[in-house]
Amino acid sequence: MVIQKKELILLLKPYYWINIILTCSYVFCKKTDIFCQYIFSPTEKNCELDAKELEILLFLMIVVMIRTRKAGSVTMLAYLSSSFLYTKGANLLLWFYADVRFGLFFTAVIIVVSLCLPEPTYSGPENVVYFRSLATLEEALKENKQHTVWLVCFYTVWNPTCANFAPIFSQLSVQYDTKYLKFGKIDISRYPDAAYKYNISDSSLSRQLPTVIMFKNGVEELRRPTYDSKGKIFKFFFTEPNFKAVFDLNNVYNQCKLADKKKNSDVEETLKTNKKEKKT
Repeated sequence: MVIQKKELILLLKPYYWINIILTCSYVFCKKTDIFCQYIFSPTEKNCELDAKELEILLFLMIVVMIRTRKAGSVTMLAYLSSSFLYTKGANLLLWFYADVRFGLFFTAVIIVVSLCLPEPTYSGPENVVYFRSLATLEEALKENKQHTVWLVCFYTVWNPTCANFAPIFSQLSVQYDTKYLKFGKIDISRYPDAAYKYNISDSSLSRQLPTVIMFKNGVEELRRPTYDSKGKIFKFFFTEPNFKAVFDLNNVYNQCKLADKKKNSDVEETLKTNKKEKKT
């Protein structure tokens, strides 16, 4: 798991530290004498985790490890975001196990926090076109398709992997923006006909979210994740280095820049020729 300085700064945002507090709430209260004696029965036995509580915590660890591995969480924030749902669910079980009243109160706290503190989203610069229908996407692919490369991300707002990849895609759209290299996104939960058109499953168990397709001259050239003839999905980790390497972004960017220069030089040459013809 990669930890960066900017992620440590982002951890100061209320969403993260409040969810971390909720994640550790039960064990902290149980193992701290002052809170334990106040909340639970003031006996030494009740301030220790029993077998049932340990089973729930062990099951939680296994679920978090499996789910974050499947989601491809390689950064600290991505790991936390993908694990909060399961850790809060385990705490909910533990509080209900201790007392139904505690469980109901913890449920209310989770609902309030979810409504008042949604997960922070990327708010930096981006050069991404958001398509509002399959028709607008196809129209963009056909328009000026010669030499044009499109990288289109098919995503859903509720998928953790899509949320984790969103800032990476936005930053790359700024870094590699040229006239002939364009970045686009379409929400297939709102426009399922796009998912059907490009054979992408948008179910809750889908292993194809997000899917990024590279279109060259209006035709699909490459996609990740991909699948074989039997429909088996090959997992792809949407990290910045992986994305750059697989889609060969540096070379594609250079080719698009050359195409832009060539187009400009052709226009200049045409203008010079027209001027000469007018003079004669």
